[in-house]
Amino acid sequence: MKFQFSIGSILSIILATSDFKQVNGFAAFISKCVSHHQKQCLSSRTLLFESSSSSSLSADFAENVGKAAGAVDSLRGQTLVVKYGGNAMTSPELSKGFCEDVAALQKLGIRVVVVHGGGPQINKMLEKVGVESRFEGGMRVSSPDVVAVAEMVLCGSVNKSISSGICSAGGMAIGISGRDANVLQCTKLIDTNNGYDLGNVGKVEHVNTQFLENLLDNGITPVVAPIGTGMDEEQDLAYNCNADVAAGRIAGELKAARVLFLTDIAGVLDKEMTLLKELTISDINALIEDETITGGMIPKVTYATDAVQLGVNTAFITDGRVPHALLKEILGGGDSGLGSGEGGTIITL
Repeated sequence: MKFQFSIGSILSIILATSDFKQVNGFAAFISKCVSHHQKQCLSSRTLLFESSSSSSLSADFAENVGKAAGAVDSLRGQTLVVKYGGNAMTSPELSKGFCEDVAALQKLGIRVVVVHGGGPQINKMLEKVGVESRFEGGMRVSSPDVVAVAEMVLCGSVNKSISSGICSAGGMAIGISGRDANVLQCTKLIDTNNGYDLGNVGKVEHVNTQFLENLLDNGITPVVAPIGTGMDEEQDLAYNCNADVAAGRIAGELKAARVLFLTDIAGVLDKEMTLLKELTISDINALIEDETITGGMIPKVTYATDAVQLGVNTAFITDGRVPHALLKEILGGGDSGLGSGEGGTIITL
């Protein structure tokens, strides 16, 4: 007998069902859904399982349900922050799946904050309007004209398409920028290492956690565009913030249980290009020292370690090219909170 009902199948059932609140407990919910789904499959002569042994099927099914239920029980009522970007944003199929994942997590009682990027969309608009842009040290140099375009793109079509997608999937979301309610208060980022003048790139100094908590308490997912506002006499000044930095800082200030950075890479790799599934902060420092971690991966792990040091339990560098990567990583690790073991690298203290 071969058991075919994977975590992915459980996720599909969650996404296809809307009556979670009408049953007691996640395992009961899954059992009810599977019973209904099996009847549908049998009526159409489609097999959900390849099985000749109900006892073996039950054992395998119980293991999968137990793992998912453990994850939900450990996270229900807690906060998850997700940095959303890369292919997960630009692929219509992956984008739809991400919005479904957020809606499903809301149904399961998990509070979700989304912080998104939008580099390719910004580049396209800059080219269209004839505004020049360049990068220094991996950061976009942000003149007032560049910030104006970035704000138009990120706070406009990009932000609203994400919040609308979550709502269309059955969730509840509202799109905001870091300037709304002073969510991200910034000062000018000074590059002391290389001496670059990055223009109006913001260093997040303060997060309006009370505003975000109010939205979460009302069952609403804030979808945050990383455009911050100045402080004191510069309060009317807009700053372009790195989305990874903003997500990590928001997660830390909210004392989130998890922060996930959806990327276009498999995770942190060793020198033999093998995925390193779990790392501590000291491991990462050693890997940077011996040049296993180099180039563009250094800032990615830095944002993740900063979040952990701010109080987040676990940070994930997750392969956003995998369909439903968010939901798979959250439910796949059970109550250990260590993910599926297949979708990227997990960073802890």
